[in-house]
Amino acid sequence: MAADDDRPLAKPILDKVNTPSDLKGMNMRDLKQLAHELRWEVIENVSKTGGHFSSSLGVVELTVALHHVFDAPEDDIIWDVSHQAYCHKIITGRRDRFPTLRQKDGLSGFCMRKESPFDSFGAGHSSTSISAAQGMSVAKSMLNKRRNNCIAVIGDGAITGGMAYEAMNSAGYLRSRMIVVLNDNAQVSLPTGTPSAGGTVPASQLSTYTSKLLVSKPFQDFRTFAKNFNKLLPGEIQDLNKRIDEYARGIVSGGTLFEELGFYYVGPVDGHDLDNLVPILEKLRDSSDDKPILLHIKTEKGKGYAPAEQASDKMHGVAKFDIATGKQQQSKTHAPSLTSIFANALIDQATEDRTVVGITAAMPGGTGMDIFGRRFPKRTFDVGIAEQHAMTFAAGMACEGLKPFVCIYSTFMQRAYDQVIHDVAIQNLPVRMILDRAGYVGNDGPTHHGYHDLAYMGTVPNLTIMSPSDEIELRNMVATAAAFNQGPIVLRYPRGTGYGAKKLQELFGYDLGESGEVPTKGVVLPIGKGRIIRKPSATRGKERRDRVAILTIGTRLHEALVAAIEVENLNQNIGVTVADARFMKPLDIDLVRQLADENSVLVTVEEGTIGGFGDHVLHFLALDGALDDGNLKVRPMVMPDVNIEAGTQYEQYEEAALNAKHIEAIILKTLTKRLQRVPVFTE
Repeated sequence: MAADDDRPLAKPILDKVNTPSDLKGMNMRDLKQLAHELRWEVIENVSKTGGHFSSSLGVVELTVALHHVFDAPEDDIIWDVSHQAYCHKIITGRRDRFPTLRQKDGLSGFCMRKESPFDSFGAGHSSTSISAAQGMSVAKSMLNKRRNNCIAVIGDGAITGGMAYEAMNSAGYLRSRMIVVLNDNAQVSLPTGTPSAGGTVPASQLSTYTSKLLVSKPFQDFRTFAKNFNKLLPGEIQDLNKRIDEYARGIVSGGTLFEELGFYYVGPVDGHDLDNLVPILEKLRDSSDDKPILLHIKTEKGKGYAPAEQASDKMHGVAKFDIATGKQQQSKTHAPSLTSIFANALIDQATEDRTVVGITAAMPGGTGMDIFGRRFPKRTFDVGIAEQHAMTFAAGMACEGLKPFVCIYSTFMQRAYDQVIHDVAIQNLPVRMILDRAGYVGNDGPTHHGYHDLAYMGTVPNLTIMSPSDEIELRNMVATAAAFNQGPIVLRYPRGTGYGAKKLQELFGYDLGESGEVPTKGVVLPIGKGRIIRKPSATRGKERRDRVAILTIGTRLHEALVAAIEVENLNQNIGVTVADARFMKPLDIDLVRQLADENSVLVTVEEGTIGGFGDHVLHFLALDGALDDGNLKVRPMVMPDVNIEAGTQYEQYEEAALNAKHIEAIILKTLTKRLQRVPVFTE
């Protein structure tokens, strides 16, 4: 049986939907048909664009029910994390633009307030919806706005984040009128089931708790719910149908945790059963009580598409795929990803050193901890969506002599900044912070870009910060981090793949010996020492005014080398030196001094914002007196002070003016003082 046997030939109900108001008059039969058509609309579109996939398939019925019952955008519906909001986007007037999903100038893969008034709140990171809904609820009350509803849809992964508990604690205390829909699909981590110290179960005791509720109690239907609701709110539903049979209260044995936090717990409810979901939501909508409510629904990630239901990761995030089989298109490059290179380099270190352990915050697949976990399950720790806990957990490990590698996306490490400073850096504990997805990340857009870390980490005393230019350097820096016990160390690297032996030899100048193969073992680097990659020939740059240096950190080295060649091709007198700093802290001041003394122009290039590497170089040069005589011009190239939306990584670096042609243009303009404008990110 093909996966698309159930595919509708037409979508007559969905074709009538332009806004959520079009759902108001639909009967149950039409709502069910709409859900079927909507599910296939998502499948058909994502098969052509790629993107987050199975999360949206799991909330099709919930999305239909919410928009049928509530009056968005007056009623605020917040999706957490909002990669599950594809169905929401389609029925809120964006169906015609859905083929542009996660592309340049197209629809975002997440909710964005500037994209639609129906996107009440953006949530590319997790665990924020309950706080936002509570704030909206309080504001509406204080501003005497028409009584309406604030609904936070939060996944069982997102609710593991500490911020969700903080919000629930406050909501019960303040009696904020709000509805929290806990979407429980038993997929806490990505992917769930990675071997770790906790086994292969979801990385959350809360998930274990809610799972027990699901298996110990039958799904609560509307009749049971209505009877219990009547008992708790006797003045609320006096006209409830007296013919409803007697049912034992469905929440006596469950929901205790949420009730202790001040919520009225409803559930569990089958999140795919519109017959019960719709009337339950209607009763919750019409309640006049201010007590916050938690509706616990059980859904299946990937529901309705067999390949997703059967996949170990439920096809959470996919490339373009064949609908009939679910087979995803393979990348054209056969080069290994930097993430897999990191993971295997860490395995090498752990093989030789039993104190090496890996920690991730619900992202084993994205950080390579799934690879590490298969080799060393007892030394792999998935703490759930809890970056703050991950850092202090690692600090405690370091106190006792372990070598923790905390593997977190750069953008998510922002959430643990206080712990980096207070629990790790001030105490100078040797915690290894591995920041994947540094720089622009491509189609996930600004919520996932990792461009702040050089700036925010660079201000913290005791931190050593390094960034590899290629796959050989990545392996070397993993070995360096493992060997470094003098304090905390940061290794940040981008999303992408290795360059391969041919380019490493021809462009980067590596000598790979007779084998011509990329080394698989890393070597320990001297801390705070960079390297010169390219020098001009003796016939070039005979005078200082014709000599230029490009100093990079990270993978912009490739673009700098290309730019150097192009500049020299344009002028036979100009000589361009290219250097790789390797470290931002400590800065290789001897290398910086050498480049400043020998050249008339120094261009720094990084995959980070203002306040990062270039500013550290410029600050040193100013204090060192290198700028006093006016013979050195310094041009820092950084990511612009704008949020660059979804697109390919190449398109994003083009927009940021950080590709080879932009480095070339900066050099030529600075050398010749020509007045024409240089291509910048706004052009």
